[in-house]
Amino acid sequence: QVQLVESGGGLVQAGGSLRLSCAASGRIGSAYSVGWFRQAPGKERDFVARITWSSGYTYYADSVKGRFTISRDSAKNTVYLQMNSLKPEDTAVYYCAAGEVNRYNSDDRRRYNYWGQGTQVTVSS
Repeated sequence: QVQLVESGGGLVQAGGSLRLSCAASGRIGSAYSVGWFRQAPGKERDFVARITWSSGYTYYADSVKGRFTISRDSAKNTVYLQMNSLKPEDTAVYYCAAGEVNRYNSDDRRRYNYWGQGTQVTVSS
């Protein structure tokens, strides 16, 4: 029911910024959360951040706190990930996902039902 498309990835120098967008073609239910995950070569897909659609509550992985900000535009069915102070270790394919999750499982990729195709973020040193 929900299709997600990421955009905004690219190449940036360390210390720079990028803003990723996740546009949903279907309506996101009020019970849903939208999360961002990333996967670097040879590593598992790791949780980055999520936002509760109804309340706007946000939650971040420790590795990105203070640098990344997740937000939503409900009218556009779009979620953004503003990434500042980027580091080479942030290099990965970034995916957005939607699902009905809670405070206990929001960082578990298995709990998300819908996934985008991913967008590449490369941070040069």
